[in-house]
Amino acid sequence: MEYTDKVMDHFSNPRNMGVIDNPDGYGKIGNASCGDIMEIFLKIENEIIVDVKFRTFGCASAIASSSVSTEMILGKTVEEALEVTNKKVVEALGGLPAVKMHCSVLAEEAIKAAIEDYLSKKK
Repeated sequence: MEYTDKVMDHFSNPRNMGVIDNPDGYGKIGNASCGDIMEIFLKIENEIIVDVKFRTFGCASAIASSSVSTEMILGKTVEEALEVTNKKVVEALGGLPAVKMHCSVLAEEAIKAAIEDYLSKKK
């Protein structure tokens, strides 16, 4: 299995790793088929994501997908963040091995779960 330089960079130097206390939005997604667990924490002001952190237990692809997806949504509106798909995550990483594509799906689902949590708190 071969990873792109971008995957290895995000795995070796993950961006936005950590936890936000009292996040405005929180999403936790797990994939029982490979054991990866991904958490996304959002801080949102005026519908703009002003801070995002992740905590991921998983393989290099899961960590790289988490890292790059946080870069993709930081500074974006909630609506723009909802447009992040697993295909866009894979493109941003320069590709993922076919057996690791599910990791990009985790990133998309964790972002959507965190935004759904945020939207549910607004009601």
